[in-house]
Amino acid sequence: MVPLGRSRRERAHRQLIAMPDAPPASYLPDFVALRSLAESVFPSFRDAFDCTPMAGGGGTRKYFRLRTAGAAQTVVAMFVPEGAKPEEIAKDTADTARWPFLEIRDLLAARGIDVPQVYAEDTPHGWVLLEDLGDTTLAEVLLQKPETREQLYVRAARDVARAQSLLAKLPADSIVASRAFDEDLLHWEIQHFREWAIAGRGIPMTADDGTTFDALASRIAKRIAALPRVFVHRDFQSRNLMVRPSGSLCWIDFQDALLGPRVYDLVALLNDSYQSFDRAFVAARLADYATAASLDASEHAAVLREFDSVTVQRKLKDAGRFVFFDRVKSNPAFLKFVEPTIAKVRASLARLRDDDDMRALEALLARVLPG
Repeated sequence: MVPLGRSRRERAHRQLIAMPDAPPASYLPDFVALRSLAESVFPSFRDAFDCTPMAGGGGTRKYFRLRTAGAAQTVVAMFVPEGAKPEEIAKDTADTARWPFLEIRDLLAARGIDVPQVYAEDTPHGWVLLEDLGDTTLAEVLLQKPETREQLYVRAARDVARAQSLLAKLPADSIVASRAFDEDLLHWEIQHFREWAIAGRGIPMTADDGTTFDALASRIAKRIAALPRVFVHRDFQSRNLMVRPSGSLCWIDFQDALLGPRVYDLVALLNDSYQSFDRAFVAARLADYATAASLDASEHAAVLREFDSVTVQRKLKDAGRFVFFDRVKSNPAFLKFVEPTIAKVRASLARLRDDDDMRALEALLARVLPG
């Protein structure tokens, strides 16, 4: 169900967003082109090989594991329809000659960030051949070896600080430098919550509450947009970090990277919708980040407050996004995360009650979404 009655302003905002409503025919993988690409790079694939679909997320990309007989050679084939377009909610940018995934991968690799190796690419047909990292996402390791949780999250928090330092200066022509969490984008993301997590689920909102929500969304977006900007992965969470046998974390799903608040990736990591951490664990990891970033006591305190403020914005967007996946992309798998995600918003709002806007938003959510 697509909510009706969008205002002119909402329609104008939507025009800024690269978000197709239905997949075109170009979203169908061309496996003849994949076979040709694989055979051109790996002679062992000239004989028969298996091509097995792999689990994916909420985006349009598809993954396949290619295996030779006896699995002597394995690679991952990533199919990216319309590869130059962002998958997340984002302002349209000028056409780029190279896929953002490939450009950003090269940038990260050059700066010493652990990312998958690229073996070959056939972007006209939508294919890239990547290093096979296995199935050991951070999320999977937490299920299989929960005793490693603290060790891995200490590493992840420190990796955020390290990456921000290594990427403090970007090439002038970098796609990352050309896009940012500005006021328009942040405001759109907050409104994504109203459009889908409220209206999209048929939850009524009074005219007064609607007016209040719109005003709060504008002010919160403006405030977060004013924070200093650093490199942001954008979805730095347990399903987008691969754990290597050495224990190091390999980044994936970084194609939507942009400039934004220093705490943004920490919010994605520590308020991950797919995980649950107590406040003590989160605070300890924020302290690990502060130490790795050489922050003094006052900056550490600022990080704690920024973390809660950005949590409100990010998790509202996530809750709306999960409903969007169901209503528009016919993928209900994320619906079970809607209420836990809103609970994370409520927890941050409770710590920000000395702020008039956050207190007003907390009260509004209590009225519209009681319990």
